[in-house]
Amino acid sequence: MTEDVWTVGRLLTWTTDWLAGKGSDSPRLDAEVLLAHVRGCQRIALYTAFDDVVDEAGRTRFRGLVKRRGEGEPVAYLVGSREFFSLAMAVSPAVLIPRPETEGLVVRAIDLCRPLESPRIADVGTGSGAIAVALAKHLPKAHLVATDISADALAVAQANVTRHSLDGRIELVGCDLLDSPSAAGPFDCIVSNPPYVRADEFAGLPRDVRDHEPKNALVAGPTGVEVVERLVEAAESRLATGGWLLVEIGPTTVAAAEGFIARRPGFVPGPTLADMAGLPRIVQARKL
Repeated sequence: MTEDVWTVGRLLTWTTDWLAGKGSDSPRLDAEVLLAHVRGCQRIALYTAFDDVVDEAGRTRFRGLVKRRGEGEPVAYLVGSREFFSLAMAVSPAVLIPRPETEGLVVRAIDLCRPLESPRIADVGTGSGAIAVALAKHLPKAHLVATDISADALAVAQANVTRHSLDGRIELVGCDLLDSPSAAGPFDCIVSNPPYVRADEFAGLPRDVRDHEPKNALVAGPTGVEVVERLVEAAESRLATGGWLLVEIGPTTVAAAEGFIARRPGFVPGPTLADMAGLPRIVQARKL
């Protein structure tokens, strides 16, 4: 093989080393996802194509994506998609990239709502719509209202709702939290992954998050629970009796969120659930 022949295997090896030098914490995975995207195939298909030669047009496109990744741009934005709950979700810089930690929120909501005949669920601050879509897929008799204050985020959510053939079951509403007649409830369950980063934590976030994901979907304010507190107050009048509020929160602000919920007379706090890393992640409350 001459130096001018670039096969799939050679490209992956070189790119992995280069991205590692740029600080990627998953350089091989990044290289594979980007090259599979360029080739229009599943990532696993690369393993049977190591000796395939990548043409100049493909290499040029791949180099452009790798350069942007090396500058910190998230892979999910580069390819326009991220898997969540085994479902492909469209993403853009208008929305947070769905993360595995949030799948625990979906699991808990499914467990609570599955015994109900036709549960009504609100997903507050839906972003890409990933939570609402996953819930609708696994609760076929549920009706969902998904809200977001960002029109750009709702456009991404609409793309995912349509992509998964859920237009008749998920109503997208543009509003702040639950501040719309369409989000008045009563709901059996309200779920949310709201902004919960403290303002003083923002500078310490990973570069790809800090520089590329929407800051207003990350940072709540000085305490990190400003949005959570407003959500708890709104949810109190929009949940059915016995309904559940489930909120994802960060480990550094979970105590403040728990304390605020405990002081609300309309709620009985539930145990905070840990994520896969054992960190406190989902605060719960049941409406009296």
